[in-house]
Amino acid sequence: MASLMEEMISTLSQEKDLYLTLLPIAEEKTKAIVANDLAALQRITDKEQEAIDRVSALERKRTEVLNNMGIVLGRKPEELTLTELIKVAEKQPKAQADLRELKDALGKSVKRLADLNERNGALIQQSLEMIEFNMNLLQSTRMVQGNNYTRNAGESELGVTQTGMFDAKQ
Repeated sequence: MASLMEEMISTLSQEKDLYLTLLPIAEEKTKAIVANDLAALQRITDKEQEAIDRVSALERKRTEVLNNMGIVLGRKPEELTLTELIKVAEKQPKAQADLRELKDALGKSVKRLADLNERNGALIQQSLEMIEFNMNLLQSTRMVQGNNYTRNAGESELGVTQTGMFDAKQ
């Protein structure tokens, strides 16, 4: 059981470290969203995806260790929360202290990451709403111009040709 506990602590420690690397990435993402820097946002998203893939691999390993611990303890793996593992490790004070520390650190990291992701989601939603507003404004402006049947109807009052909404030269 001691080796399983060590493996669990090692896995959780690696997860904590990965979450800590995700925090500055999420903060960097916020800056890229605010700056509307799509190239930076793509790079950041790629880095984020790599870290998430590593977290997923560690989650699978953690689940495997929990399953093995459940077999040894004669308990269902889903019952073995971190709080429960801390209780199980009562005869191993070092492991118990490590688990407590990891529980606190993981809780704080995951909470901070969730807050950052929620903020980034809100910023992206606001950007999408602004894009939709601008597109509606452009379309309504074009419709008003298109219904102006005067002697100079073929000429735009804005001095811009109406070939489309986006400039293909960009």
